[in-house]
Amino acid sequence: MDKSVYYVSVHGRSVLAERGASAYEWEIQATAEEAEQLRMQLERLQEKEEEAFPGYVFPWPDTPEESTNALFQSSLDGVYSTIHQLGTPETRSQMEQFRLLSQDTESI
Repeated sequence: MDKSVYYVSVHGRSVLAERGASAYEWEIQATAEEAEQLRMQLERLQEKEEEAFPGYVFPWPDTPEESTNALFQSSLDGVYSTIHQLGTPETRSQMEQFRLLSQDTESI
């Protein structure tokens, strides 16, 4: 499998093949299929964020913030886990330094 370098922005929800095309946070080495899977994860992350938004704007007294945020956090953890798995050595080191992986995903 031929891997290429991709530039990932979690904030911008993008996975790009060109370094200067947009701001990015992380570099990964991935096949085209792996990069596409990460793009789909970022799309799901956006969806979960949008689904959780009404719960923050119009909170229900009987709905704890943790449950409102749980699906988004789960998606975010999955994205960071994939980035760590595909990341360059520098990306992995930075993620570990910033402790961006949840306890559940560190062993992946």
